[in-house]
Amino acid sequence: MRRKSPIPLDATLVADREPMLARLAEGRAVTLALLEETKERDLRAWRWKHPFFGPLSYYEWMRTLGYHDLRHAKQIREIVDSLQK
Repeated sequence: MRRKSPIPLDATLVADREPMLARLAEGRAVTLALLEETKERDLRAWRWKHPFFGPLSYYEWMRTLGYHDLRHAKQIREIVDSLQK
């Protein structure tokens, strides 16, 4: 589902391709390490507020991260497809 971010883009966070890919890979590694580290614990009680969906549990956040990445991949494919026409 498409949403408009309530947070404006901070241009100081935008960098060249390689540093951005490195930051993405680092964030992914940290997330995967967290999942591995906590796989034996019941973390349903841990909640944090999402700007659109309200409070989400740890597991709902992880699922949302996955969907978020899939949505961005789809957006990139849509842009590439539109440029090839």
